[in-house]
Amino acid sequence: MSTPRQEHDIEFGGPATYRIVVQGVVNQEWADRLAGLKISAVNRGDQSAHSTLEGPIRDQAELSDVLDTLYGLHLPILEVEKVD
Repeated sequence: MSTPRQEHDIEFGGPATYRIVVQGVVNQEWADRLAGLKISAVNRGDQSAHSTLEGPIRDQAELSDVLDTLYGLHLPILEVEKVD
């Protein structure tokens, strides 16, 4: 007999800290257009570079704007994680 998995509701209405990883390099000059998120890039040798954006996002509308901006820059989004 299997044990039922517990589901947890996610609150989408308020601020939260997010970590977003994209393939490619995001220039620091884009921080203002990306909700002021901290941007760090890692070059993985023979693999393509990845950038991590992390910081507080006010709400789902602002998260959507950040993701839309990254999409407009043609950067494949590899991961979006709520970290708090």
